[in-house]
Amino acid sequence: MAEDVKPTRKNLMAIEDRIELSERGHDTLEQKRDGLIMEFMDILDQAQDVRANLNQDYERAQNTINMARAMEGDVAVRGAAAALKEYPEITTQSKNIMGVVVPQIESSRVKKSLDQRGYGLLGSSARIDEAADAYEELLESIILAAEVETAMKKMLEEIETTKRRVNALEFKLLPELYENQEYIEQKLEEQEREEIFRLKKIKAKKEEEEKEERAAAEEAEAEAAAAN
Repeated sequence: MAEDVKPTRKNLMAIEDRIELSERGHDTLEQKRDGLIMEFMDILDQAQDVRANLNQDYERAQNTINMARAMEGDVAVRGAAAALKEYPEITTQSKNIMGVVVPQIESSRVKKSLDQRGYGLLGSSARIDEAADAYEELLESIILAAEVETAMKKMLEEIETTKRRVNALEFKLLPELYENQEYIEQKLEEQEREEIFRLKKIKAKKEEEEKEERAAAEEAEAEAAAAN
């Protein structure tokens, strides 16, 4: 409440400093919000492509594994899968996008040659190889999707946080500061008018007293002259 603020010039200067600082902060946060939204839209476009590729890779993987089971039998497919000795490795790092730390996922040993899959040429078939290729591509798509989706989620959270801070400044703090500033300025103007009015009254009273004193002195002089 503006009435709770003591109307002094010191408080007025403090509020003006806070207004200046808050306005700069508001402008900075608005720029950050707009920049984050632009970055988010770029990531969103990438996420849509990744999702589409992920769906395609999943359908292809399902089709190839079903074909391999139908042609080679479930036992042969399970045997080929169990022969795998080297598993993919995933490492996570981070990168900074406008102050937002997002994950950067890197994978290795996902795509393998025939001899790296462990089942060998004799235990292999074209159908099993196609299924293995399809699932390796699917895994790479899943890893990329995890990176993009997580980045998108973190960017969205930061956008919401920044928007709340912008709104808090724009619709709460700054209006309150403006109201306090206006209240103090009005009170100081009232005090200044009252002080001017008081000084004028003092001056008028003094002038009246001086006038009366002069009149009394003139009357005394006149009486003295008459007596002589």
